[in-house]
Amino acid sequence: MIYTVTFNPSLDYIVHLPTLTTGTINRTEDELVLAGGKGINVSIVLNNLGINTTALGFIAGFSGDEIVRQLGEFGVSEQFIRLSTGLTRINVKVKATSEETEINGHGPIISDDELQALYTQLDTLQDNDILVLAGSIPSSLPSDMYELIMQRMESKNIRIIVDATKDLLTKVLPYKPFLIKPNNHELSEIFGRPLSTQDDLVAAAKELQIQGAQHVLISMAGDGAILISADGQVFTSLAPKGTLINSVGAGDSMVAGFITGYEQSNGDLQEALYWGICTGSASAFSTNLATKPEVEVLLSTIKK
Repeated sequence: MIYTVTFNPSLDYIVHLPTLTTGTINRTEDELVLAGGKGINVSIVLNNLGINTTALGFIAGFSGDEIVRQLGEFGVSEQFIRLSTGLTRINVKVKATSEETEINGHGPIISDDELQALYTQLDTLQDNDILVLAGSIPSSLPSDMYELIMQRMESKNIRIIVDATKDLLTKVLPYKPFLIKPNNHELSEIFGRPLSTQDDLVAAAKELQIQGAQHVLISMAGDGAILISADGQVFTSLAPKGTLINSVGAGDSMVAGFITGYEQSNGDLQEALYWGICTGSASAFSTNLATKPEVEVLLSTIKK
């Protein structure tokens, strides 16, 4: 089974308007309310690709109920911990013609007992299950949350995928995550210097492998992607051609695509890379998250 954990989910209220003028009334041209959060996105795309998954994490209030309702429409299984107080955060994303503005909610307080309930769920995972840890950690939880989970799972043969940035990513490396997915800019930020060539990126990835990472998947937007395997092989793929519409969720979609390709091909890493980059691109080329037909069209263009 594949599980995703979203510690800080959101209900994203997305509005479009011609211009944004502060200090007065603005009227929208259209609006959309979507369940958000990196792990949730991974679960939705996995389901779209025909892979069963269970979404874990914390929800609260009417905004949390709406996330559950939307996941039900997608057919995604969930076992969220229902918090006793507060609201799942609501993020407002204002998209005007020339600029975008975001107001992100704070989110509810998660108690020690509610965190323990998540631990109890994670303790039921079995060998060869996949666990995706993605996104930020709310302020009410320990900042080393990912490390605590990976330490707890260390005795099991769980394949853990981590999609996070900066210290949240580097601090889990001693626990040997199965896959990490930084993009080229995040790698440059980690190492404190520009990494502008493929050789630079591969060398940086291998440094992270020395620190404990197994596979390293590097996304480079329109420049394609690189996968450095646990045994040091380097796999590459060009990006499919298309028009960028919305990059939100593209990285999460890449993770879902990689898992799908890896599972369907019995561990073929080149195939997993192709699925990853085409699924990420399919989301970027659409107003919604990638669907299987969209991914298959793009696969046919890069595997000729």
